Amino acid sequence: MKEDIYRNEDVLLMLDQWLREPEPFWDEFYADRQRSIPFFIQAPDENVVRYFEANQVKVGKVLELGCGPGRNALYFAGKGCEVDAVDLSSTTLKWAKERADKANLKINFIHKNVFELDIQEGTYDFVYDSGCFHHIAPHRRTSYVELVRKALKPQGRFALTCFLKGGQLGGAVISDWEVYRRRSLQGGLGFTDESLRSIFSDLQVIDVSPMQIIEQPSTQFGVPDFLTGLFQK
Repeated sequence: MKEDIYRNEDVLLMLDQWLREPEPFWDEFYADRQRSIPFFIQAPDENVVRYFEANQVKVGKVLELGCGPGRNALYFAGKGCEVDAVDLSSTTLKWAKERADKANLKINFIHKNVFELDIQEGTYDFVYDSGCFHHIAPHRRTSYVELVRKALKPQGRFALTCFLKGGQLGGAVISDWEVYRRRSLQGGLGFTDESLRSIFSDLQVIDVSPMQIIEQPSTQFGVPDFLTGLFQK
């Protein structure tokens, strides 16, 4: 890779090299499927179930950013949605595809960094992110918001789950500037109700609330110290 800086994008790429957790990291993370990782279970996030049951999200074309082993993508497809599910890790996409094949569900799994997606404007009725956003470095935040806006149809909806700031499971309590002083996201950044509303201020806020805790085993996933948000373009 050339190390010359001529454009703003060159600066972003340089900062990516400092902070982005590379593909081999995530491949290793997902390699052992028996690890005691809460979201390795095959159950959708409780908030997406709530959205569909309350008719806040309807069946349509869905993009999932950072789909992991596919538990939410499988839920969307099972509801009758047309699903594009993206992840950086080929290892987790293999696992997700095995789950989809076993359930006889059709999902278009895409092996890419989310910022490398070539999306036609206004393609999706619903964009979902479960645990990807808090691994996005501050310098990519504007690009992320623009990606979501571009992907959504008019009146389309976007939802996410992310670390609560200072939570037990993650949610680093550091400023954006401190990220670069430390050259680390500290395992994932934490957010508050106020910060999510500010970051996604270009979208209409429908709901920002704590994730409901779901005792396992269950057909839904919910853990403490996560925030959920639902927004509309």
